[in-house]
Amino acid sequence: MISIDEDFIAAAAPNAAAANNGRGLVLKNKFVALHHSDDNTLLFGECQGSGKTPYHCSADFTNPAAVTYRCSCPSRQFPCKHSLGLLYAYVDGKSFTPAEVPETLASKREKAAVRAEKKKVDADKPRKVNKSALAKKIKAQLDGLDLLEKLTLDLVRLGIGNMNAKAARDIEKQAKRLGDAYLPGAQTALHHYTKLFFDEDEAKSSAQQERIYSEALDQLGRLHSLVKQGRIYLNSRLEDPELAPETESAIAAWLGHAWQLRELKDAGLVQTDVELVQLSFNSYDDVARREWVDTGTWMNLKTGAIQLTQNFRPYSAAKYIKEEDSFFQVAQVGELCVYPGDENPRVRWETMTMRPLAAGDFPKIQSFGHASFAEVIKKVKTQLKSPLADRLPVYALNYQQIGQVGDKLVAVDAKGERLVLTEQGLDEEPNTCNLLPMLPLPLLQQQTLIARFRHDLDTRKLEIKPLSIVSRDAIHRLTY
Repeated sequence: MISIDEDFIAAAAPNAAAANNGRGLVLKNKFVALHHSDDNTLLFGECQGSGKTPYHCSADFTNPAAVTYRCSCPSRQFPCKHSLGLLYAYVDGKSFTPAEVPETLASKREKAAVRAEKKKVDADKPRKVNKSALAKKIKAQLDGLDLLEKLTLDLVRLGIGNMNAKAARDIEKQAKRLGDAYLPGAQTALHHYTKLFFDEDEAKSSAQQERIYSEALDQLGRLHSLVKQGRIYLNSRLEDPELAPETESAIAAWLGHAWQLRELKDAGLVQTDVELVQLSFNSYDDVARREWVDTGTWMNLKTGAIQLTQNFRPYSAAKYIKEEDSFFQVAQVGELCVYPGDENPRVRWETMTMRPLAAGDFPKIQSFGHASFAEVIKKVKTQLKSPLADRLPVYALNYQQIGQVGDKLVAVDAKGERLVLTEQGLDEEPNTCNLLPMLPLPLLQQQTLIARFRHDLDTRKLEIKPLSIVSRDAIHRLTY
């Protein structure tokens, strides 16, 4: 028996518009036929489109963790609105009659089963690497780091005070060569510096100017460290007979290495039978990367680790890439691939099933919260000593109270240690502190705060941005 709900459809949809369009097809009674297979693993039907011939759509649940959608329409979205409408019709209780699977569809299912079996066999085969080509690529990356070092030194000689939009754009033009040297990550790191000076015509207060200068100094330090650590890493790869990428740190990703799931599995960076709960979600425009980034913050119920999902949608292809969204159930993942990284590593998976949040999940999340702010502050400060460390780590904090002290909102732990709350976080992350006074008083006492740490470069103090509050019976999101 197929068991799905609207949350399942929302997670499957490439974007909200596709889901709404699929729902609209059901409301307008566009489906002229609705069927299911005798074994209840396949939904299929016909949906009237703009032409004379209805579109034939289906949803194959042979593998519930990786549903296969098919449709005869020309849409490049996957699944299309017709397949999503089919799911909505099923969830709404529309009448699906048993019917023999059409021959063309049955043939596609058989071929898909053969491909799936072949994929399993191929996954067990050792992966062949063209070491000669890989060594050539690594040498090109080393040459690219020479260019990055030159550009960084040029920026230092120019000085932050003399930096302007024209100089930033000149550096950007030269930085394009980093992409040709297989260093897209290094190119992005350089753009994080230059973008600080693009808004030259916008009037800024002295305080805003100081913040830009502080951030610019920090970015220059990162660029210097990236050149230094990148050279060490790439030279060590050349000395390794296997030319294997580094798995103990995130330096490969900093340079721009796009990890494949197969690589992560081969490196043993896999956790099995994991349950994940999304604690917050945010989609923002990363100008430095020139793409939209959908970021989910999750807690691993097996270990208590806070891990991130990141879905990158380049400007040029955003409408063709599935847009991630908030997720309100528990993701059950058989194989979770974990990227090398810091406190909040990126994770990915190929297949998953869903279950509703249960009453016991919320106390479990709270049990992983840190009761001592001092201990967490010490961990964050240690992490931030590395120039390439994540500057905005997320932690779960068990607080005694959230309240006002002077003109500041603060969270206080059981020992009286305080952390000041701030609106500063990821680029274009929505404000959240302004929502706290609107919450019921019990939520501001003895609960668990999911918070993003931020080091204020001017005051040299750590602040936190609230993302969500976990109580004994719910997750109260402040960002979606």
